[in-house]
Amino acid sequence: QVQLVEFGGGLVQVGGSLRLSCAASGSIFIINAMGWYRQAPGKQRELAAAIISGGSTNYADSVKGRFTISRDNAKDTVYLQMNSLKPEDTAVYYCAAGILSPRDYWGKGTLVTVSS
Repeated sequence: QVQLVEFGGGLVQVGGSLRLSCAASGSIFIINAMGWYRQAPGKQRELAAAIISGGSTNYADSVKGRFTISRDNAKDTVYLQMNSLKPEDTAVYYCAAGILSPRDYWGKGTLVTVSS
């Protein structure tokens, strides 16, 4: 089993920045992919960013150029740096991890609210 705990959510103004962290523990040696999903009120959960073991990253079109996902293997932590935040970025952000894709294990989520 793998446990994921998110940190760093909160309230930020439009145009501001926020960094989310996700600490992984447990059988992390099986994990090849990690990612951040988000779910806005009344909307489906969507993948915002993902990173695989080799370092390749993938972003939703809506966050490209503004969000950066990174991974610190020494700390078993994945980060999501969010810049130029918009009201539509308001959502619960979930950390996820998996063997082939970041879908097997989930954190409980952290709320990000962008105020105008």
